[in-house]
Amino acid sequence: MIPYSTQLIEEDDIAAVVEVLRSSHLTQGSKVQEFEEAIAHYVGVNYCVTFNSATSALLAAYAVAEIGKDDEIITTPISFVATSNMAIALGANPVFCDIKMDGNIDESLIEELITPRTKAIVPVDFAGKPVAITAIKALAKKHDLLIIDDASHGFGGDINHQKIGSHADMTIFSFHAIKPITTGEGGAVVTDNEEFANKLRLFRSHGIVKKQLWNSDMVSLGHNFRMTEFAAALGLSQLHKIDRFINVRETISRYYNERFKGHKLFLIIHLDENEQSARHLYALLLNPELHCVKEEIFTELQEKGLGVQVHYKPIYQNSFYKKHYGEQRLNTAEMFYKSELSIPCHQKMSMDDAQHVADTVLEVMEKYAYRGCSF
Repeated sequence: MIPYSTQLIEEDDIAAVVEVLRSSHLTQGSKVQEFEEAIAHYVGVNYCVTFNSATSALLAAYAVAEIGKDDEIITTPISFVATSNMAIALGANPVFCDIKMDGNIDESLIEELITPRTKAIVPVDFAGKPVAITAIKALAKKHDLLIIDDASHGFGGDINHQKIGSHADMTIFSFHAIKPITTGEGGAVVTDNEEFANKLRLFRSHGIVKKQLWNSDMVSLGHNFRMTEFAAALGLSQLHKIDRFINVRETISRYYNERFKGHKLFLIIHLDENEQSARHLYALLLNPELHCVKEEIFTELQEKGLGVQVHYKPIYQNSFYKKHYGEQRLNTAEMFYKSELSIPCHQKMSMDDAQHVADTVLEVMEKYAYRGCSF
């Protein structure tokens, strides 16, 4: 089975973790700070605060932005549920904006959703493709809103040669195992705002400030969301390889683009010339005539050894959201969900693997070309 994405752990990564395991500190040592400083330098921001997951990082970012009861965030339904769940956990409400057929929020539709309760715009860089951040920043400035970018797919991507993470008030990254670099589980918030950074550090560690000797003081509510030393050591080792890993993903993506260009049964997502995707996912968009056989296509690709996946069911279709927010429907999000199919693309693959994936995809698609929906 070739998964749609996976980690690549090499001997130096293992050695870095083992070194920490043999050290005196498994938590709250120097590796976390070293990893944070390296991320901040790579992204081009002043501060990075790491967490034990991107979900914890989202909750922390919303909390330090003082998003709370009855506030609203404007976000996308095409994301993992954590993007909106963490706002709800603080008593706020997600307002879902429709998307474009590249999977990213449609910036032209955001303004009509802004109300006096809106506190932040929360876009998601779907598959690693940068959102239209310039237009979103203009809207945020006009309406005095924060931008909290859920770039869980986006670490390593850039727009106009500026890294994802250097544009928003706060940006969340994920270092889950299937992301371009990994700490196993893990996440981070990057920002240029010193006050946010200080509050984020408090939030992840019980709200406690250490004073002299044994004395400490809890000054705010917080959690234990700290990253471990061995996770940070793994992340730091992986960070040195991020450009190599993304280059492999980019090479495979370009090969797919050539193999699939102009196909009559599905589309691919194109990047603008000024964009570099982190290439967390490679998405195909099936034509409507294949929507009714998508499950069969998915199953057959899995049976042939391709670990395909679908990203994502619109968040508002989940039972929790139906119960608490009622039935919702956004036309492009619905179409995207019916169309999207993620195929393998990651740094562990060879070009022979990529050829096998492309050959298999084309073979299966052609097989179902005459079994599609009738309109």
